[in-house]
Amino acid sequence: MAKYLRNLTCTALFSMTLPMTAAAEESEVQDMSDPLAVYTQAGLGYTDKGINVKVGQTYDTGSDTSMGMNVLEIKGFAGEALGWNGRGADDSIDSIRFRNFTVDLTNGRGGQVDISWDFDSNQGSASYSFIQALPKIGMFNFYPLAGLGVAAGEELVPGTGGDLDADQVRDRYNLHGSFYVAGMYSKMQLTDNFWLNYNPMYMGSISGSSTFKDFGFEGDSSVFAHEFAASYQLTPRANIRYFANWTENTDFADGDHRIEFNYQF
Repeated sequence: MAKYLRNLTCTALFSMTLPMTAAAEESEVQDMSDPLAVYTQAGLGYTDKGINVKVGQTYDTGSDTSMGMNVLEIKGFAGEALGWNGRGADDSIDSIRFRNFTVDLTNGRGGQVDISWDFDSNQGSASYSFIQALPKIGMFNFYPLAGLGVAAGEELVPGTGGDLDADQVRDRYNLHGSFYVAGMYSKMQLTDNFWLNYNPMYMGSISGSSTFKDFGFEGDSSVFAHEFAASYQLTPRANIRYFANWTENTDFADGDHRIEFNYQF
C-alpha cells in the first residue's frame, strides 16, 4: 500500500509568475526550474522499474488570473527487460497517475487533485492539496503544501500490504479510509541551468478501518517521505532530471530512482 501513497511526493507543476495574465503566461516559454510551473509538455523516464511516460496539457480556466493543467503518467513499462537492481518484476504497466493543477496568479496559491492506482497491489488514492508560493530567499524557493485524501483498493490485511496472493484477502475492493499530507516543495537554483529540489512529505491516517489506521503507511499509521531531484536545462524548452524517492523506512539506495527527459511545447 505504501507504493501508491509514496506517489504523493512527486513534484507538482504550476507557474507562479504573478504579474502576467494567464493568456500571456501560456504563450511564453515557462521556467522549467520552477517546481510549480504550468506548461504543455511530454516526458520520458528511465527508471529502476522500467520506462515511464508523462504528458501534460494546459487548459483554459475561464479566468485571466488563473491557469490550469492536466498531467497523465503511465509507469513501469518493460520493467523486466529494461529495469535495474532486479526490481522490474514484469513488463506490464505498474501504475498510472492523473493530476489536475490550478493556480491563482494574483496570490501564488495553487490547488492539486492527485489520483493514482497501483496495478501490482491493486491499491489507489485520491487527494486534494493546497500549495502556497512564498517569497524567494536568495537562491531558495519554498512552497508549503497541505491536503486531505482517501485510500481504496483490494482489502487490506495486516502484514500483507494488499498482497493479491495472500489467502486471507477476499476478492473485493474497499474504501480504506482518509489521510492527511503535509509537506513542502523546495528549489535551490545553483546556476541559470542547474538546480536542486527537495520535497519532504509527512502522511498519516485520519479515519477508516483499523487495519488502514494502524498499518496503512508502510506498516504504520504514518510515514515521512522524501524526494530529491537534480536537474539541468538543456535548452529553454528541454531538460534532463534525476529523481530519487525514499522514506524513513527505506534507505536512499533502496528507494525509487529515475532519469527523466522533459520537453515543453
